[in-house]
Amino acid sequence: MAVEDSMNVSVFASFETRRAPMAAEIKSGTVLDRIVEARRAAIAHRKKSVPETVLRFGVKQALPVRDFGAALGRDSLNVIAELKKASPSRGLIRADFDPVTLAKSLEIAGAAAISVLTEEEFFQGDLKYMRDARAAISLPVLRKDFIVDPWQVWEARATNADSFLLIVATLDDARLAELLALGRELGMEPLVEVHTREELTRALAVGARILGVNNRNLRTLEVRVETSHELIEAIPTNALPSVNPGCTRMKTLLVFVRRGLMRSS
Repeated sequence: MAVEDSMNVSVFASFETRRAPMAAEIKSGTVLDRIVEARRAAIAHRKKSVPETVLRFGVKQALPVRDFGAALGRDSLNVIAELKKASPSRGLIRADFDPVTLAKSLEIAGAAAISVLTEEEFFQGDLKYMRDARAAISLPVLRKDFIVDPWQVWEARATNADSFLLIVATLDDARLAELLALGRELGMEPLVEVHTREELTRALAVGARILGVNNRNLRTLEVRVETSHELIEAIPTNALPSVNPGCTRMKTLLVFVRRGLMRSS
């Protein structure tokens, strides 16, 4: 499960792409629509300077993948600790953001894996944060971004990501299946995020194995912890469930455990 901790952390080796800043002043649609629209524009721009052939070469030079699924399958309450500098809902979270120091402290604290925001415009993230954090620890690291194009999956592995996020709400079934398959081809099992029963059904239909229930409606940014209660019981036992966000207190976690909504994995 993913939580935000008290440190305000929302709990390539040699390869890096260059990113030109893109304006985030897109007015149409919901918050999620604006983020995805901006992401597509950024990807189109970056592809011009870093073609997929370059990323494929970077993947060959990347460090071996760490097993994200195995880390979440430990017989314990497993936390995916998230490194996040800012967000649309909270603004700047941590001005003195140091991903290396934070990643080391979260590993010592017992995190099962680390998730790093890499979306630049709305979350002030950066692939460099993920690269540097992973180099400083031994845990698997997930690239948390709005992945809508195979180019981003190649980019994630080329920068040593061990897993990546797929948000069902941003993808049609064909693209969801394509990105899931590409991740597995590159040795990465993605975390597939759902917010509704319909999205969960779609994720299971394409064979998702690690499922994240997002209590936040990405279109309105409203958080409902009850979403987890409504969806996790429908996740089959052969899949790994996680909950995010809204579980910021131990009391909330214990409610999930007592109700059997969070299995030991």
